[in-house]
Parts: sequence; C-alpha cells; structure tokens
Amino acid sequence: MRDTGLTAEHIAFRDLVRDFLEREVVPFHAEWERAGLVDRRVWRTAGKLGLLGIDVPEEYGGGGVRDFRYQVLISEEIMRVGATGIGFALHNDVVAPYLLELATDEQKRRWLPGFCSGELITAIAMTEPDAGSDLQAIRTTARRDGDAYVLNGAKTFITNGIHADLVLVVARTGSGRGSRGLSLFMVERGMPGFERGRKLEKIGMAAQDTAELFFHDVRVPADNLLGRPGRGFLYLAGNLPQERLGIAAYAVAAAETAFAQTLEHCRTRTAFGHPIGAFQHVRFELAEMATELDVARTYVDQAVAEHNAGRLHAVGAAKAKWWATDVQRRVLDRCLQLHGGYGYMRETPVARAFVDNRVHPIYGGTNEVMKEIIGRDLGV
Repeated sequence: MRDTGLTAEHIAFRDLVRDFLEREVVPFHAEWERAGLVDRRVWRTAGKLGLLGIDVPEEYGGGGVRDFRYQVLISEEIMRVGATGIGFALHNDVVAPYLLELATDEQKRRWLPGFCSGELITAIAMTEPDAGSDLQAIRTTARRDGDAYVLNGAKTFITNGIHADLVLVVARTGSGRGSRGLSLFMVERGMPGFERGRKLEKIGMAAQDTAELFFHDVRVPADNLLGRPGRGFLYLAGNLPQERLGIAAYAVAAAETAFAQTLEHCRTRTAFGHPIGAFQHVRFELAEMATELDVARTYVDQAVAEHNAGRLHAVGAAKAKWWATDVQRRVLDRCLQLHGGYGYMRETPVARAFVDNRVHPIYGGTNEVMKEIIGRDLGV
C-alpha cells in the first residue's frame, strides 16, 4: 500500500516484517525450495513477533487489531522478497475469519492460542478433484452418527496441506442439491482416517506446501462443527471477498517488484551501444506497465479501505481480484521478455516471479468466475 494510507504504527509494523523476512526467510528460502517445504520454525518465530492472528483478540494471544492493512503489509513484503513458500496469508486472511466469526467460546479457547503462536498451522479444504471454483459440486460427505460426524471424501490443491494441524473442511451434510446442505468442520491432525496424499509438484512456488487430503470414515466430534449445519455455503460466500482481496494485494506487489527490477535492467543493460531503455519501444512498454500498475494499486488500496469500513461486497472483491491478477499476468510476461535470455533463467528473480505467481488468476476462484460474478451483477 502507498504510505499515504498508512499510519506510523503501520510503517513500524512493515519495518518489523521486513526485518523478519531478511533474517528468518530470505537466507533459507532457496533451501526450502529444494526441499519442497518450509521449516516449521518460521511459523513459531512469526508467532512470537505477532505476525499471526493479528485480528484475534488479545485474550487468545492475538494482536486484537481489526485492520486488514496489517495483513496486506505482510503479504506485500513477502512478495517483494519472492518468498512464495510462506503460507501466512492462507492462515491469517482466509482461515482466521471463520474461527473468529463462527467458533464457539470453547472452540476459540481450544484453537486460537496455537493459531497465534504458530504452533498450530491451519488450512482450508474446499477444492476437490472434480470441484474447483464450483463449490456446488462438492462430493465430500459428513454423516451424523451419534456424537460425531463420519467424514468421507478427497480434497486437492490444499495450501499448507502437509504442515496443517487444523483443517477447515467443507462437506455435504444434507440431501439438498447444489449449494444447499454444505457444512464446515475442523479436522485435527491425528484423527484416524485423515490422511495426507502427495505433496503436489507445481510449476512454481516450489517451497509452498500444497497437498492432497483424504478422509476415510473420519469420526469428527460434533463439537468440531463450525457454525450451524447446512449453512456452509453462506459462510463461504461471506468470507471469499477478503480472500480475493488478499490475492489482489499479492498480485500487485509481485508485479510492482518485477517492474522495478525490469526498470533497473533496462537502465543498465546495453544493446547496440545504448541502454535498452533508450529505445522507444522499450520506453513505451515501461510507460504502459507503470500506468497499469498505478491504476491497479489505486483500485486495490481503495478496496482495502472499503473492506476495513465494512463496505466491500462480493462484486467489488471480484473486480479487484480479476483486474489485479490480470495486470500482474501481463506485466510479468512483458518483464520477462525485456530481460531477454536472462528472463528465461531460473536464477533471475523475474523468471521465478513469472512461474510462482501464475496461479493468482486461478485460485480463490478463477478469473473467468470473477467475470461471471461481475456480469450477473450487471443483470446480464
């Protein structure tokens, strides 16, 4: 975010995040990429510094601050150093609202302290092999049996799936068709029948923990039901705008970082006796990208302000997610091209950004789905 939208407290917090990343993440990220997994200790260190559960009440070990700007600052700084293996945004931006809004007092006492300390890593399991952006196609079932629900099904593309100690699982509890009859359950590590599948190999984000999850007759205590049964789709719809806004913030920061690196490359790289930035075509490319990024940054910052004020709706979040990630996709492609052969080398930050961030137009609901949401709001 631009400094004009930040207080002194925000700027001090951003400095804390930068210091944390430089000390605890940047020196180790390449090693984590080779291993295909980040070290869990980075979560505990982040918890000690107050980077997890920022909006969780202090009584549970959180920061007690309901201001999405803090979460955006973490995401932006992670993007600026290319630390795409860190799954804090999924934990803070996506899972936390469900626990804060739907968990009972007993559930909060059970889970939130570990959530904030980094001892308990979370994930959300919506996507299935045959149900991606279409939540109405979910097949995972939870059948009531006495004081528990028996959970059966499979999930895929689950961020934090290997490390996760607590997984929010979307399952069908009713016979209603489509979105009716979905419920939310908190499945804990070690429950019999809960199994991790493959750690999935992606074209980018090598250090990010993305996995398959399987549930074979998992007895989930009824006390682990989150919210009311059968209202899962409504809960998901209510929380998706923040998730999509977080993705938009990620996308703009990633594109701005790649642009800054490309601008410096164009000033220092020579061809035919001149810096390549001196050629009109390259200047025009840079001018177009700078303008597109300014527009995207302005829109996303405004959307963050609207969200903090409680006014961001599903359509506004869809617009922010679609526009920001589409601008990112175009900018990263052009930045790679302007780097020439070096842009195709994995050692170049722009090359890594190109593959690591290609997922942004896909997850959180594909951009095609975002356009559908926007189009329906137009009455067509």
